[in-house]
Amino acid sequence: MTINLSHLDDSGRARMVDVGGKPVTGRMAVAKGEVLMQPETLALIQQGALKKGDVLGVARIAGVMAAKRAAELIPLCHPLALEQVLVDVEPKPELPGVEITATVRTSSKTGVEMEALTAVSVAALTVYDMAKAVEMTMRITDIRLVEKRGGQSGDVVME
Repeated sequence: MTINLSHLDDSGRARMVDVGGKPVTGRMAVAKGEVLMQPETLALIQQGALKKGDVLGVARIAGVMAAKRAAELIPLCHPLALEQVLVDVEPKPELPGVEITATVRTSSKTGVEMEALTAVSVAALTVYDMAKAVEMTMRITDIRLVEKRGGQSGDVVME
């Protein structure tokens, strides 16, 4: 089986993919991830008792801001006009920790998977940053794409 990587030219050098000939279509991607922590840390986050403030709210805003800057962080990522970025940061006592979900939408010639994954990653880093004073053993885990819609490869649902 031959695998053709779109970000490599015929000589194997990295390049930005030419999307000029592709049609503009509706695109959507959903990514998820978790920040695992001690139950006591989660309780402090839920109570709003950390010195840095509202961890869940700040992480949501950080995720939205990150999605808008994905092309500045990932070298071959196309800059896109995003139509919607939703970031949920939900306490999950059964983990224990928080689950982060980012949903990103656009009408474009290329997808928004990287924007959704970037949103989750930065939201998770924000949770860690804001709570590290009480627990440095938190773990950021399972950042993954769970759904994408639109584009040539069609719809993919992994969760």
